[in-house]
Amino acid sequence: MKENTLDPEYTVGEIIDRLSAFDRDAICRMAINPLFAMEHTAGSIVSAVDPQGRTIVYLADGGEQLGPLPKSVAVELTWHEPVEAPSRRRRSATGNQ
Repeated sequence: MKENTLDPEYTVGEIIDRLSAFDRDAICRMAINPLFAMEHTAGSIVSAVDPQGRTIVYLADGGEQLGPLPKSVAVELTWHEPVEAPSRRRRSATGNQ
């Protein structure tokens, strides 16, 4: 199984192996666009043969954009850096420091 998230070429077997670690009743969604990370419903699954004669399986976007991808998911996908709020000095009630 590949651990390199930069390699986009997974076999169907590798995807099945990775998915088998999750609850079979869990909802499947797609994470789209690392720079403006959104979540979408998953759609059709189809196959075709590429010019090299390899069978390629495609998982389509289901057509429904659900909203922004949760920050924790974008961080886990390494699309975004974990961000901590900057430390702040406590201000006095009068505004003088």
